[in-house]
Amino acid sequence: MKDVIGSPGTVSGLLLRIGQFSFAAASIGVMVSATGFSTFTAFCYLIASMGLQLLWSLGLACLDVYALRRKRDLQNPVLVSLFVVGDWVMVTSMLSLAAACSSAGVAVLYAKDLHVCRQHMHLPCSRFEISIFLAFTTWVLVAVSSHVMFWILASV
Repeated sequence: MKDVIGSPGTVSGLLLRIGQFSFAAASIGVMVSATGFSTFTAFCYLIASMGLQLLWSLGLACLDVYALRRKRDLQNPVLVSLFVVGDWVMVTSMLSLAAACSSAGVAVLYAKDLHVCRQHMHLPCSRFEISIFLAFTTWVLVAVSSHVMFWILASV
């Protein structure tokens, strides 16, 4: 099997996981630093989803580091199936997209449709938007990882 960019146990896979971890952590950090985020359920859901993504990516990054140090091959059917379920089906991809979309919907509703951000200047709407952007970036990286895992699963 030819190595695919982003494969588990490779440097590119490790960089992909570090990117997922970093953007998820940044999304959580920006959202938590915004006052009043807890009044919106969608934003709390975004933090929970990014928290799960953060833990999943950290775990797989540690596994990549282990595989790189020990020169182990992580491309066996059982492990790749676990990665596919974890990336796509279980938590990360679907929850990240759902959380980012619901948060973006709330942000658009309040900023553009109801003009709440203009009326209540104490709400840090720009921080909400930055956090949502970071969550979408996290989701794009997870989608790339999921795509790679499906290709690897089909070939092993």
